[in-house]
Amino acid sequence: MTVNPQKTRQEVEALLGTPVAGARLAPPSLSDRTAFDGWHLDRLCFAGSDDEPVPALFLHPADPAEPVSAILYCHSHGNAYGCGMDELMNGIPVLQGAYGPALKDRGFASLCIEMPAFGARQEPTEMARAKKHLWHGTTLFGQMLSELAGGINYLADHPDVDERRLGTLGFSMGSTHSYWLSALCPCIKAAVALCSFADLSGLTQTPNHDMHGIYMTVPGFLKEHSTGSLAGLTAPRRLMIGVGLNDWSTPELCFHKARAELEAAYEATPEALQFHIEPNRGHVETPTMRQAALSFLEAALG
Repeated sequence: MTVNPQKTRQEVEALLGTPVAGARLAPPSLSDRTAFDGWHLDRLCFAGSDDEPVPALFLHPADPAEPVSAILYCHSHGNAYGCGMDELMNGIPVLQGAYGPALKDRGFASLCIEMPAFGARQEPTEMARAKKHLWHGTTLFGQMLSELAGGINYLADHPDVDERRLGTLGFSMGSTHSYWLSALCPCIKAAVALCSFADLSGLTQTPNHDMHGIYMTVPGFLKEHSTGSLAGLTAPRRLMIGVGLNDWSTPELCFHKARAELEAAYEATPEALQFHIEPNRGHVETPTMRQAALSFLEAALG
């Protein structure tokens, strides 16, 4: 069956309850700037829906000779609501260190937007926010993706950034954000999704599904869509999926079903799709997964 990407994106945005690809955040205020190894580390504050402050960290060259590639870094969940955008520079235990400095060493600017219910935005809680959205026919996941898309558009407009070389990267919740965002935003040229990629229809038949936060519940999505078909909207742009098959969020059967659908979407351009699979590892980034992710981004956007 022939897929109409634009029509499918519109259908998914309708389920999310908010526009994504064209979403914009009001220009941010600069609350703090510090030097980081010859670059600027900016603490920004955007205005979100209902004028809620939306903090962000932006690591970019102090005086670039020419615009650089940029990554929208999508932070994880891990039930660690006190964390958030600081993951960019501090990392978390399941990662091989922080991604901000690693990306900087390879010439990539990076932006991390603090998601609702995390960091300085812990109140209202994830559950309270999700319930409110559902009463209004919208979704918390839609709000998250819309804010992240606003971040992508901020990068595209920034003088330090080459808008032709934009990517997304994330682990766990950040993985889900990364491939959904690349599917819905054609301006993203490459995406890396680590440790959360499984067929949701199959996952809902297992206890593992209940380990996901309510943030990613999109009513009606599975009636017409699937993980693999949604991620396939990224084709023919570059996409890397990294998983461990002992990961609760990527049970082997659910992963393989999503993989098959994704590979079908990339049938005409298989070289643009990459998998990094570690059969015996769980919900953790390994050294080889880290190296694969960075090498992929360098090849795709360098």
